[in-house]
Amino acid sequence: MIVLDTRAGTARIGALRRAAPALLGYAAVRALGLVVLALWSQARGKDAYTLLTARWDALWYTRVAELGYGYEVRLPNGDVHSNLAFFPLLPWLERLVAAVSPLSYADAGFVVSLLASLAAAWGIFAVADHVYGPRAGVCAVLLWAVLPVGIVQSMAYSESLFTALAAWSLYAVLTGRWVTAGVLACLAGLTRPVGLAVVAAVWAAGAVSFVRDRSAPAPHGARTGPGALGGPETRRATAPDGARAFASAPADGAGAPGVRLRRALGMLLAPLGAAGYVLWVGHRTGTGPLGYLDVQAGWRNGFDGGYAFARFVAEKFTAFPSVPAGLGLTLGVGLVVWLYVICVRRRQPLPLLVYAGVVTALALCASSYFGSKPRLLLPAFPLLLPLALALARLRTRRSALVVGAAAVASAVYGAFWLNGSGPP
Repeated sequence: MIVLDTRAGTARIGALRRAAPALLGYAAVRALGLVVLALWSQARGKDAYTLLTARWDALWYTRVAELGYGYEVRLPNGDVHSNLAFFPLLPWLERLVAAVSPLSYADAGFVVSLLASLAAAWGIFAVADHVYGPRAGVCAVLLWAVLPVGIVQSMAYSESLFTALAAWSLYAVLTGRWVTAGVLACLAGLTRPVGLAVVAAVWAAGAVSFVRDRSAPAPHGARTGPGALGGPETRRATAPDGARAFASAPADGAGAPGVRLRRALGMLLAPLGAAGYVLWVGHRTGTGPLGYLDVQAGWRNGFDGGYAFARFVAEKFTAFPSVPAGLGLTLGVGLVVWLYVICVRRRQPLPLLVYAGVVTALALCASSYFGSKPRLLLPAFPLLLPLALALARLRTRRSALVVGAAAVASAVYGAFWLNGSGPP
């Protein structure tokens, strides 16, 4: 037992050492963003820490942590903004940190977000490293850090926490740790409504695994599994473009009864978080199982297939001053769709494709506040993997220049954004 514990500890240290360049680079980018935000805010007579911890959704989360659910705001137009729209895991963690430390709920939210962003960066590295190797892993983390809305990763919002849980759940699926994947998917479902994307990824991967177990029984002494999932039953092979692809190979125990049981248990656990909270809201409001949809309707949030967003973009082309904004939105949506198509063409593992596809669809096809859409796309990190591969092929000096320039641009934009309209 001591030997096993020692080996596990050594493996964790080795994994952390492998991810260290990505984590150090991520911390440097985020530190730059915070420094620029502090200087910009000071010049405008605002407090940067307040912008990060006590505005917009951060206030709603801290209010849930402090007072619990039941608070709502009734607007003159009849809309009702209820704090039941906010999933509970972040407020629970804020309350826990505040209970065991002298920190306020807002301070606790910032600490949770800070630690979660590092966990998310490590999870993104783990996924990209597993699929394409360590250099692509570092590049994927840095690209996630320098996104134009990357400053949200440092706010007392739930995006960093959710991305950390999603990334590690996906990594658990890719490496065949089904129960871990299910538990993390359950927690992701307690963090944001888009937790459904993680559940969908776990279920899709599990379903394909079960089908392949039944359709391709292994010979005695060897068992095969879903190589396309990128689990322990796969081996790396060099693709024509220099990236790493996956090929099916024999696995140890992929179709064994114990593995099938753990897979089924992981799939059973995955939806419990989201389903449990949604059903609780329905019971609390007395409106039945779909009561959470009524709560979201009070915020004018819903899923209309992208009609409202398409109309919003089209309206930008009706007057010349707003045409550049319309062009920017069109190019942005086109880029997101193009990146997803590239992910499909390069045959990313199925869990990543399902997860990124659901996150993207929910972000672009929702009728919520349109300024939130870049923030809602933040967890869709698999879309960055094609760009990470391209960046990884550059010489180190060139890639450093690209990331450095993007980091400066992201820091400036983040400071400008938070001191202006900011993320709702």
